[in-house]
Amino acid sequence: MKTRLFWVRHGPTHARGLVGWADLPADLSDTARVARLDAHLPRQAMLVSSDLSRAAATADALAKGRTRLPNDPALRELHFGDWDLKAPEDIDDQARYQAFWDHPGEVRPPSGETWAELGARVDAATDALIAAHPGANLVIVAHLGVILTQVQRALALTATEAFDHSIAALSVTELHHTSSGWHVAGIDHAP
Repeated sequence: MKTRLFWVRHGPTHARGLVGWADLPADLSDTARVARLDAHLPRQAMLVSSDLSRAAATADALAKGRTRLPNDPALRELHFGDWDLKAPEDIDDQARYQAFWDHPGEVRPPSGETWAELGARVDAATDALIAAHPGANLVIVAHLGVILTQVQRALALTATEAFDHSIAALSVTELHHTSSGWHVAGIDHAP
């Protein structure tokens, strides 16, 4: 049985710094682009999003005709802790900041979480969705880091290799899950 997951990155925030758990709104003013995204996604689908407003509002814009599931805080972006909303050059501990990117999974932002912790959190949420809706189309509106954890998982990449993939706002990354494992149907598709 194949479960198809359509990971959608929320609309742009136009923020200049790191954006993790800060609850910024999405800019959904490009209605033609949102309409193309909506038309690209399967109509018969379960729709879920992170509970952060930029993802929830994007999901709400795609909800017409789809079964809307409750927002899931486990699908939040990486928790940047004290670095949230700071530009990289404004972070006091530059050595720690550089180590965070050089050794993903091992270094934690102050009061935040590691890449490995994000991956474990999102893996568990994804597995729960697949178990609850086997064989369904799942449209999941989330964040850059969240989607990259699932690309990393599906392709058996290191975190550093996963970071090589870009995930644009309002793009679709399609992953399929079957009893034999993962298949990547497309990454960062812009309808």
